[in-house]
Amino acid sequence: MKKYIIITIVLFLFACNDRANQNVFGLVIHGGAGTITKENMNPEKETAYLNKLTEALKTGYKILDKGGSSIDAVEATIRIMEDSPLFNAGKGAVFTSAGTNELDASIMDGNTMQAGAVAGVKTVKNPISAARKVMEETWHVLLAGDGADAFAGEQGLDIVPNVYFQTEERFKSLMRAKEKEAEKHGTVGCVALDKKGNLAAGTSTGGLTNKMWGRVGDSPIIGAGTYASNETCGVSGTGQGEYYIRGSVAYDIAAQMEYEQKTVQEAAQSVIEKLTKRGGAGGVIAMDRKGNIAMPFNTKGMYRGYYLNSGDLTVRIYKE
Repeated sequence: MKKYIIITIVLFLFACNDRANQNVFGLVIHGGAGTITKENMNPEKETAYLNKLTEALKTGYKILDKGGSSIDAVEATIRIMEDSPLFNAGKGAVFTSAGTNELDASIMDGNTMQAGAVAGVKTVKNPISAARKVMEETWHVLLAGDGADAFAGEQGLDIVPNVYFQTEERFKSLMRAKEKEAEKHGTVGCVALDKKGNLAAGTSTGGLTNKMWGRVGDSPIIGAGTYASNETCGVSGTGQGEYYIRGSVAYDIAAQMEYEQKTVQEAAQSVIEKLTKRGGAGGVIAMDRKGNIAMPFNTKGMYRGYYLNSGDLTVRIYKE
């Protein structure tokens, strides 16, 4: 009898722990990885990045705190960063070799496993919203180019001229890239866990400075730059997209968790180690269904942060 009582107590404690984990909600974000060092950052710009990351986190957290969905939180959070010229997404998108801006984005619902993405759009103000429309209003996953822009307009999203995305700083980056100087590149992304235990992930980017027109990176590719499943985790990547596509980086993290029973931190770190061995640079953010977070990267810095109901809001830039 004593044995059965002990077993019952253990099972009860596990059940209580599961219920506690289910009460965790929050989000994790990134704003790009690259050669980001304290020496290359002036105080004003550092403050601007930290403030914008904080604003993005608070925007998404407010939705989750009110019982909103992880999909709503991901979209709203990424829109904040798309509207800021600080990041390589939306307003601050980098230039192609042709002197234009071509943007990519994707979003995935970990509960339904539905996903949507756009690639090479030139006129939709917030590509992450267009990606969500593809997911919810079509049976497709990815729309590209002029067709994606036209679809966004038909859905009533904000349409802007291509020059809207252009900034002087990004144009100078293009000139340096054409002169073969090194140039950092970035992306923005978010993973959220809502009160119902549903995960979602999204990623948005302007791609690489001086990229060939028509080039598509990993950000709109489900399984490469973005992935979400309630069974494992949500992931958003940032870095050299070609390596992420070839390595199915986002899905690889989820697969290691599912098939090798790794923690989200172990799986994410393993994938970044693979990326490094293959010659790629970048990082990922990931969150599992219990609210555990991983933010590994192999560059000198990555704009990143998280906000959970179990702890304080945290934003970071440099490698620590």
